[in-house]
Amino acid sequence: MTRRQGFVHLHNHTQYSLLDGASKLEELVEQAARFEMPALAITDHGNLFGAIPFFEAATARGVKPILGCESYIAPGARADRTPQGPGRKPYYHLLLLVQNHEGYRNLMKLSTAGFLEGYYYRPRIDKEILARHASGLIGTSTCLGGEIPQLILSGQEAQAEHSAAEYREIFGPENFYFEIQDQGIPEEKALNPRLVAMARRLKIPLLATNDCHFLGRDDHFAHDVLICIQTGKTVKDADRMRFTQEHYFKSPEEMWEVFKDLPEAAENTLHVAERCNLLLESGGNLLPHFQVPEGRTTEEYFREVAGRGFEERRAGWEEQRRLGRLRVPLEEYHRRLESEI
Repeated sequence: MTRRQGFVHLHNHTQYSLLDGASKLEELVEQAARFEMPALAITDHGNLFGAIPFFEAATARGVKPILGCESYIAPGARADRTPQGPGRKPYYHLLLLVQNHEGYRNLMKLSTAGFLEGYYYRPRIDKEILARHASGLIGTSTCLGGEIPQLILSGQEAQAEHSAAEYREIFGPENFYFEIQDQGIPEEKALNPRLVAMARRLKIPLLATNDCHFLGRDDHFAHDVLICIQTGKTVKDADRMRFTQEHYFKSPEEMWEVFKDLPEAAENTLHVAERCNLLLESGGNLLPHFQVPEGRTTEEYFREVAGRGFEERRAGWEEQRRLGRLRVPLEEYHRRLESEI
């Protein structure tokens, strides 16, 4: 396969995009290997649940694993749960790809914050926390659900340019891309020429992707049923969320044909893949290191600290016993402490 024919899928949803992705990790990796793709990314919605099994499966097949996430980003502060009004979602999409260990740590922090600090319909982050944890990550404008595409489609091109400048500042000029897709959706046909023109004006590189939600074209109906389960609809309902048959894992030749007029967008998938180099080591005990005072062994100091914590809690337990809220004898806590140590 020549370099011109090479392509790397960087936007993929697996079974870990719950009730949304229908591609199984192992089958996705096998297909990438059959296509002789040098690398492959997974970018599940809002989570990293599949990161380790994917990393192991891809490595075993000789395909470079690229970890990522299609995150949800709040239109304002992540803690703000004010309804956005009829027809407006309280989040946009934002694709994040890991370049190195720092990026992996930052993506884990962002994913955790989305669930613990920003959850509102979806696990959301915001630009403030993204700016603090953007190092080692590559970001893209993602699909039609992204902030920049949404602003362009609503006629707010000046605001879209402002948002693009914000993301470029957060990630760095070399780490932010305009993602371009063509799955036969009318909104994409309206968006793409304007997105390309804006990319040229702002000197932001293009990245060709397929929003892959199922493995082969023949899997479209099964995926359609999955979406019906997610949305509480049936396949007979006319007014419901739908994906086209083009949201499958296409071959490099198919992707080059789709983007034959934008060859740099397809070529950039290879450049991005070359920049993403995360190595995860498995096995062994990855335990934290504690500074032990001189003259004390680790075991002695551990027992001392555990005992100190026990005594700090004793007053609270005794108060709970006085109020009749705790019936377990303190001797039982002593026995449990010794057992745990």
